[in-house]
Amino acid sequence: MWTSSSGWQQGRLQPDVRAYCKRFLSRVTSIFFEQFAPGHGLRLGFIASPMDAMWGTMRDVEMDAKHEALCQILADLDGLLVAYSGGTDSAFLAWAAHRVLGSRMLAVLADSPSLPRAELAAALAFAHDHQIPVRVLNTAELNNPDYVRNDAQRCFHCKQELFVQMETLRQQLGFAHLAFGMNLDDRGDFRPGQQAAALHQARAPLAEAGLFKAEIRTLAQRSGLRIWDKPAAACLASRVEYGRPVTAEALTQIERAEEAMHSLGFARVRVRHHGSLARIEIAREELPRALALPVFDAISRAVRACGFLYVTLDTEGYRSGSMNAILPVDALGAAQTEIH
Repeated sequence: MWTSSSGWQQGRLQPDVRAYCKRFLSRVTSIFFEQFAPGHGLRLGFIASPMDAMWGTMRDVEMDAKHEALCQILADLDGLLVAYSGGTDSAFLAWAAHRVLGSRMLAVLADSPSLPRAELAAALAFAHDHQIPVRVLNTAELNNPDYVRNDAQRCFHCKQELFVQMETLRQQLGFAHLAFGMNLDDRGDFRPGQQAAALHQARAPLAEAGLFKAEIRTLAQRSGLRIWDKPAAACLASRVEYGRPVTAEALTQIERAEEAMHSLGFARVRVRHHGSLARIEIAREELPRALALPVFDAISRAVRACGFLYVTLDTEGYRSGSMNAILPVDALGAAQTEIH
């Protein structure tokens, strides 16, 4: 159960502790009597398996309580626009909001050259499959010199463009709130976009309900949602080295190169744009297959065909947010201070 003290990050509704304890104790009691039921005696493995079962039950009950809290939070947000990207967090939030609010919610999908066409199609397909109303907004962050400059605040300018458009749409539709898919794990990451959300009083229902990323994936899996294990997919601009201008041409190069890598059978991969050089990050579990001369040649041909002169393979493998490693500490600290 999560608490906080300020702004939109507040835990505005917490799971009912008494109900949680009642359900937990009831389950523990049932496990105990299963082991000591008359005529059964003491079962082997009692010490280990019931303790494992009790801890598992406690986690399940807590997750159920958080899910209930999420539903109540959403019910209190009658009239809601959800920033929707098709990733696990925003997709689960949009799905849950639609189940609770029905026509009083709308998923808003930002479309620009930084969104891969495959991701756009997948997001629209998920919304269609679950009858979630969705509106596509064409965002124009590439017209903003502050975004194109590509410094440590690029993500802020991107999300600012989205939330400005969402706020205009919210007023047009007469809806009450904006929301986005931040979870509790995100609060510890370098994410300047959260500052833009805070400026527009956007709610973070998943975080308010105390949900971590792994719990959201579990709830999505239980609900039969295919996005439960979808890999994280940051925007294409996150692949461009800081200080190098973000252009539509560079984003197209990256998208084509990553599609080529996927066609070669690599599931988790990033193509980092360093001008004429493409630095390929492949998930470490997939690296052994890449370390063969015929595969080297195939990668080189495929990526150079996308407009790069040089292709290099990063021996550290895929790391989410690896571009942030070169940012000075004061830039990271300043961004985090502004967010919180």
